[in-house]
Amino acid sequence: MVIPKPFLNNDAATPTSIAERIAVVGLGYVGLPVADALAKKFAHVAGFDISERRIAALQKGHDWTGEISDEDMASSTLSVTSDPEAIKEASFIIVTVPTPIDDANRPDLGPIASSCELIGPRLKKGSVVVFESTVYPGVTDDICAPLLEKHSGLKRGKDFFLGYSPERINPGDKVHRLESITKIVSAEDEASLDRVKAVYGAVVEAGLHIAPSIKVAEAAKVIENTQRDLNIALMNEISLIFDQMDIRTRDVLDAAGTKWNFLPFTPGLVGGHCIGVDPYYLTSAA
Repeated sequence: MVIPKPFLNNDAATPTSIAERIAVVGLGYVGLPVADALAKKFAHVAGFDISERRIAALQKGHDWTGEISDEDMASSTLSVTSDPEAIKEASFIIVTVPTPIDDANRPDLGPIASSCELIGPRLKKGSVVVFESTVYPGVTDDICAPLLEKHSGLKRGKDFFLGYSPERINPGDKVHRLESITKIVSAEDEASLDRVKAVYGAVVEAGLHIAPSIKVAEAAKVIENTQRDLNIALMNEISLIFDQMDIRTRDVLDAAGTKWNFLPFTPGLVGGHCIGVDPYYLTSAA
């Protein structure tokens, strides 16, 4: 279900969402644009990162990822800090930490686990915690929830609530931005989902897609990049074949592309962190 643009004005937000105090944990190329966009709509938005060097640069008005210009940083009302105590004030927490793989191509959930251990003691009753990091289906329910319960002493679904909204930031892309890409959102119950919709709906102009469960939202993200990885790899393979046959691959793709259902993939490098990593999260779950 996609919630169209008319939902996105602040008048459509629930009274609870208007008063949300938001904390974004992880201020990389995903977390910073999210935090900066929310700071334009909500009065209380804090960005946290464990890197003091990262925080020092942001406090000086410079984002070395290039996602936010120095001019926008200078005018932003976002508060950034490396002090985790800032999380204690939040009623809505968004986690945007990395999810890498290890040397054996197995998912490394260390950053996710560390974020839960850091948030837990500072989690207050009634809060919603939304994960954006790419994971395999079940991580939010089976790994994050127990860790948050353990370190907070609170009960998930009673004292705090979980959601998942996969990041779709395309690093360096000035056209496909947070605001212009449909955002998948999910939560464990309707009340929490209303809060998640209100927060993201305030900044995402392209609209929201409501996933029926957290696991569906997790699965949707992990197959997006798996699909691209497979198709780019296929194009690279056929390019090698056609080169040996003295056939220009571009000519072949132009011809094949005249069919309505031919997918427009081309040979090339797999860019970014996610595409070469996410398939291993899916195979691990499989």
